[in-house]
Amino acid sequence: QVQLVESGGGLVQAGGSLRLSCAASGRTGSRYVMAWFRQAPGKEREFVARISRRGGSTDYADSVKGRFTISRDNAKNTAYLQMNSLKPEDTAVYYCAADASLGSRPVDYDYWGQGTQVTVSS
Repeated sequence: QVQLVESGGGLVQAGGSLRLSCAASGRTGSRYVMAWFRQAPGKEREFVARISRRGGSTDYADSVKGRFTISRDNAKNTAYLQMNSLKPEDTAVYYCAADASLGSRPVDYDYWGQGTQVTVSS
């Protein structure tokens, strides 16, 4: 069983930056693929970014490419999402997810955090 806790959300003006963190319980190390998803009001949960077990491979949604960076520190059992040049359309609850296999759909991930709100004002 893996427990994930996100932090770092908040209110920021358009063009600003935030860094989200996802702390995993236990000695998960490089056991799991880590990903970020987001869900805006009235919309389905959507893929944002994912990172392979040892961090050598990353993938991003087209909407965030060039602005967001996913990373991980396996010694600290923590994944990060650096978000730059934020836009109002980035406003959503951001969720961290983990799974043993690589995927980009919510159904591909077994473990989820509780979410952290990101609000970007125009």
